[in-house]
Amino acid sequence: MRSYDAPTLAELTDRSGLISRQFLWLTAKNRDTGLPEPVGFWNGEDHEDITINAVVRTYYAAGAHLKIPSIITEVGVQVRTLRITMSPLSPEVATALRGYDARHAPVEIHRALYDKHTRTLISEPKQVFTGFLNKISIPTPETGGTATCTLSVVSSARSLTRKLALKKSDESQQLRAGDRLRKHADVSDTVTTYWGENKV
Repeated sequence: MRSYDAPTLAELTDRSGLISRQFLWLTAKNRDTGLPEPVGFWNGEDHEDITINAVVRTYYAAGAHLKIPSIITEVGVQVRTLRITMSPLSPEVATALRGYDARHAPVEIHRALYDKHTRTLISEPKQVFTGFLNKISIPTPETGGTATCTLSVVSSARSLTRKLALKKSDESQQLRAGDRLRKHADVSDTVTTYWGENKV
């Protein structure tokens, strides 16, 4: 069960409506240096500096062009997929998706509530999704059409489906207390073995 601080809980129990905003944080990789290049977007009207886990992050305004589907919180290890749409015409979006290497980039989605009267942040945004960027689709629009791009992101449970990097080689087996079970594994397919018959 998710726990909330007192200001957030009071806002959630208020029956006069909510002002909710979503924040997308993408950590791509610089193609030249290999260093991480984090960039954030939110469905607000202006750039915003938000403190998350004692770190100030800059989120660029994507407005109504940033559309994140409803995120259902549930227990389990099921791999979930979200399809996020946004405008590829923004310089920040173009840099993140085309200039940097965004393949399998870590993704975080936070949600925040704003006061209905002062339009100020009620409390620190809560993380509602963690995962990786799985696929990017940037189709060319028709003449007079609207340019959009779709980010397909998968939840962090995807990590549980990865196979072990080690192969079943003699070298990897020896790391386990000198196990030599696969001493001749590299030549096993080249040696003819005779079972129940005479060697000719």
